[in-house]
Amino acid sequence: METKGNSLQQLDLNNSSKHALSPATNLETALKDCSAALDLFLNNRFADALALLKPWKDQSMYHAMGYSSILVMQAGMTFDPKDMDAAMTSLGESLQTCQGLRKKTGLMESLANLWYRQPVENLTEEEMHAELCYAEVLLQKAALTFLDESIIGFIKGGMRIRNSYQIFKNCQLMAINTKDEDNQKSTHIHFRGGVSMGIGSFNLMLSLLPARVLRLMEFLGFSGDREVGLSELREGAASSSLRSILSTLTLLMYQLYITVILGTGDGNLTEAESLLEPYKQKFPNGALILFYTARIAVLKGNFTFAQEKFLACIASQEEWRQIHHLCYWELMWAYSFEQNWREAYRYADLLCKESKWSQAIYVYQKAAILSMLPEEEVTKLRENVVELFREVDSLRLRIAGKSIPTEKFAAKKAQRYASSNPVKIVVPALEMMYVWNGFTVVGKRPRLTEGILATLEKAEEQLQNDPNPSEYHLDDQCVVQLLKGLCLRELGRLVQAEICFNHVISSESKIKHDNYLVPFTMYELGLLYKQKGDISKAITVIENAKTNYKDYNMESRLHFRIHAALNTMGTFAAKLPPSRTSA
Repeated sequence: METKGNSLQQLDLNNSSKHALSPATNLETALKDCSAALDLFLNNRFADALALLKPWKDQSMYHAMGYSSILVMQAGMTFDPKDMDAAMTSLGESLQTCQGLRKKTGLMESLANLWYRQPVENLTEEEMHAELCYAEVLLQKAALTFLDESIIGFIKGGMRIRNSYQIFKNCQLMAINTKDEDNQKSTHIHFRGGVSMGIGSFNLMLSLLPARVLRLMEFLGFSGDREVGLSELREGAASSSLRSILSTLTLLMYQLYITVILGTGDGNLTEAESLLEPYKQKFPNGALILFYTARIAVLKGNFTFAQEKFLACIASQEEWRQIHHLCYWELMWAYSFEQNWREAYRYADLLCKESKWSQAIYVYQKAAILSMLPEEEVTKLRENVVELFREVDSLRLRIAGKSIPTEKFAAKKAQRYASSNPVKIVVPALEMMYVWNGFTVVGKRPRLTEGILATLEKAEEQLQNDPNPSEYHLDDQCVVQLLKGLCLRELGRLVQAEICFNHVISSESKIKHDNYLVPFTMYELGLLYKQKGDISKAITVIENAKTNYKDYNMESRLHFRIHAALNTMGTFAAKLPPSRTSA
């Protein structure tokens, strides 16, 4: 992304917008304005970025898209209905602005293009950019439409995504057709950067889907190739286009979050650091840059440094409190990994008080953390763990008419507190650490892993010595064995880990409530076999978990993880006889 020599503190917000946006200079001017607005945004000057874009958002596709994109980010972080409405209104206006600049086609030509999926030919540079911006805005509107709690909203969102995807594909063909032209305009690099970001993002997102879902998507005309997606995004990130930072942020989200929550936790931290480095030099106090710097430190196991950077991120700006909430979430986990439950509680409590994103999860997490503290300390904090757990079910959200799986899991666990004689959940904060795949993170620190193992062994002993076991007793024992197995595996004590995992699997017929335990444990056992080098056995066990279990808590999350794990073993799977890979 190009920058001017002027410091941003001296930037005259009206400078680039004083001139008239004549048809001859419109595109180039708009791209410069958006680049300036992006610099403001990355320097925490969010209101100034909006102010720069607003005067021209009804005339310029790039001003319109930039303006609505900022509102969409804000809505996605707040979940506030007012912010959602403002973003949706702005997106509708942006679509109109982009539509007005797209090539006008007759009815028969439009139908032919739709039927044969051919790109419109002979477009001007401005019309090509209008297609690209239209696709991007359409995709953002689809994302917000999915939050509508109706099946109609869900269908509308799906149709918009399909339309967006097809336009991106058409733009890719246009980019290929104009690639070797000597007389390319200076604005074309921004078009190619946008194509790379769009095609790369679609391929990467679709490649994450389990095979049965992906087959359906391919039937509908989509395709998802992880390597193509990463390659396109890397090309976009390396370019000097307006969207290079957006390709970079997409790659960072993939390497630092998606691979952890929906994968095997093996994100490329070296690449993430390399991608972030130029922006750390350019925007040293930028909230997003500080946030991702801290997140990399978390995944490397440098929790103290991460905590410092998250606090620096919080101190860097007050305008968007939502970024503070992201930091609170991360700080809560960084302290949980250290079993510093008092500090972890502090940030869980702040999330309950300030963030609207998922109150059910926040309240459950707060109660879970308090459960790890001595009762006298909970009393000093004036908290009531039982009442907190009882609140969880009433706080659940519904998106597209469906419950959020993690909230559903939390609500089911919290049911134990609904009766007049509640049954305590065993090590609930450590169980939630597993839900978010945190054991792969804390595993980078053997001393901390040993500490968590000691906590689990203490819980194991208490369960063994319980004089009045409840109906949840065996389930609780299996939760402890699964988590113990994870610690032992991270510490390289594979024989003991395997014993723990097999204990859970052999208890399948006796488990009454936590139906997620056996399939998740099979998956973890498969990863253990992979660690031992027995790829054939690993695939067989993981395929068993995928094929023979259904209708359990967080099923889709496990299928994402299974898909990622089998992909890492794909070269080995191809060499196995069909009977071994279709268990």
